Amino acid sequence: MLNQFSRTQLLIGNDGIEKLKNSRVAVFGIGGVGGYVAEALVRSGLGEIDIIDDDKVCLTNINRQIYATHSTIGKYKVDVAEGRILDINPEIKVNKYKTFYTPETKGNFDFSKYDYVVDAIDTVVGKLSLIEETKKCATPIICAMGAGNKMDPLAFEVADISKTSVCPLARVIRQELKKRKIKGVKVVYSKEPPVKPDDSFENSCKNHCVCPPGTVRKCTVKHQIPGSNSFVPPIVGLIIAGEVIKDLIK
Repeated sequence: MLNQFSRTQLLIGNDGIEKLKNSRVAVFGIGGVGGYVAEALVRSGLGEIDIIDDDKVCLTNINRQIYATHSTIGKYKVDVAEGRILDINPEIKVNKYKTFYTPETKGNFDFSKYDYVVDAIDTVVGKLSLIEETKKCATPIICAMGAGNKMDPLAFEVADISKTSVCPLARVIRQELKKRKIKGVKVVYSKEPPVKPDDSFENSCKNHCVCPPGTVRKCTVKHQIPGSNSFVPPIVGLIIAGEVIKDLIK
């Protein structure tokens, strides 16, 4: 019988559809990259998804984030995401957390319950903690490296963290994992040298903050606000989703 996943079933078969339906994936960070990861996983027939993000939609998110529109400004991203996810597939189970993931909040999550974890967060300490926690229980993880300040979506590739180069974020993560003697971490990264953002007075969030009321972590505290666009973060997110799906249906 035809259903919303029939076209996917033509490619991965009934067994693949069933494996996705019986899988649970946690997406940490549902911004420019993570939002598209969640979108692709849900549209592929995933049975259960955890979405973790404490941020609200901001005006400056609209240029790249799938949940960001003028009508969603000021709303929690996980609330907007949950509504869209259930509109796509009313049968999926959604677990949402208005949580900023750090080593201090890791106790809120049982990583052994996940079939896969997606790291789409921005902080080094958060990424390292996610990797450490998933390694403890042998849960697969894939991490997004720097997507900000990039212009070439075709430059991104999938690799083990030990094989990365050029990307400043990947270098830091690689070095820290080596200190921790952690190996075998799949990442999506780019060798494209970062573009230096033109953070002038007129377009600077530091000088003209438009964060919604009640925003806890404003961009004004960042050392540098990265530039981004409408086509790089989505590509990174879709690459990650593809890797997760291929691994789940093996």
